[in-house]
Amino acid sequence: MVVRRVVANIAATDAQAAQAFYGELLGMEIVMDHGWIVTFAGAGQSMPQLSIATEGGSGTPVPDLSIEVDNLDAVEDGMREAGIAFEYGPAVEPWGVRRFFVRDPFGRLVNILGHL
Repeated sequence: MVVRRVVANIAATDAQAAQAFYGELLGMEIVMDHGWIVTFAGAGQSMPQLSIATEGGSGTPVPDLSIEVDNLDAVEDGMREAGIAFEYGPAVEPWGVRRFFVRDPFGRLVNILGHL
């Protein structure tokens, strides 16, 4: 199993308001915009990324972290074997990912996903 990326998520009431700070002041580019979530990355880069969200998608809360992996099935199996409770999913989402939410040992909500 390989972690492909880790994305910090910031809960906000207006995801679009982040453009002035992260886009204009820090020079980050929008690499994804679904309205309820806007993801910024370094100019001309795919990483680093930071997402500003009003919800977690599909009516879920905004997760603290999103971690993309190359083998979601293996991670899911490992979580189940470890007795980790699933807060959401596994679910296939209309924006092209399969994911689930779990809590880390510190109580942070973690979105673990793989692109379809």
